[in-house]
Amino acid sequence: MSKFEKILDESHCEQCSCGEGLDFQFSFAFQPIVDVSDQSVYAYEALVRGLGGESAWSILSRVTSENRYSFDQICRVKAVKLASRLGMKSRLSINFMPNAVYKAEYCIRTTLAAAKTYNFDTSKIIFEFLEAEDLQSSTDHIVSILKAYREMGFQTSIDDFGAGYSRLNIMVACPPDFLKLDMALVRNVHAEPNKQAVVNGVITMMNELGGRIVAEGVETEEEYRWLRSRGITLYQGYLFARPGFETLPEPWFPEYPV
Repeated sequence: MSKFEKILDESHCEQCSCGEGLDFQFSFAFQPIVDVSDQSVYAYEALVRGLGGESAWSILSRVTSENRYSFDQICRVKAVKLASRLGMKSRLSINFMPNAVYKAEYCIRTTLAAAKTYNFDTSKIIFEFLEAEDLQSSTDHIVSILKAYREMGFQTSIDDFGAGYSRLNIMVACPPDFLKLDMALVRNVHAEPNKQAVVNGVITMMNELGGRIVAEGVETEEEYRWLRSRGITLYQGYLFARPGFETLPEPWFPEYPV
């Protein structure tokens, strides 16, 4: 019996609501994370949307402490199901809420069950969380989740790094596989020396930790060229492709150097 089969076979956790308890529905848009080194789609990030393509905020604003766990679990199942239906061959990046995960080994069950049901390769799942999200979650709790996911074979990512609350102690305790630069750092980075200094420092840190940087929110070729000149090869942003509602948009790749 594999470790995943063992987790699925264990008795059902009493705190698991199996996705019950939501009084609203939602779907996803997908935005590619591209690898410019070989002009491929490295992954698609699942971005929550309303059933008619409404904004993420229209859904996230309805998430409360009472339904957060159900929402997090349903997000995972819906993302895997839709990715499978669309024939996604790349990796799938799923956002999770640290304070909706009380014990990683238990809370992963619905994800594993969905991957099995919809025949989606679990080795292609990336779990990412907002660097500034949920300051209520202790660093120890987040580190325990990241370590558990790593032991299960999943990749992990910190989103919006530099957005505000920098948990550098997480980088020390359990460096993620990916670190996504917040778009505030990316915007006009080619023209702002202070941003350049910060980004250069993050690049050095990730190189030494053995992880990779994703530059997100890239909108102009000038931003891209500066970041590319620093060795970054993973990108996400309108320059390459906008999110596609319930579709897998094909990216555009700028020439480099220009």
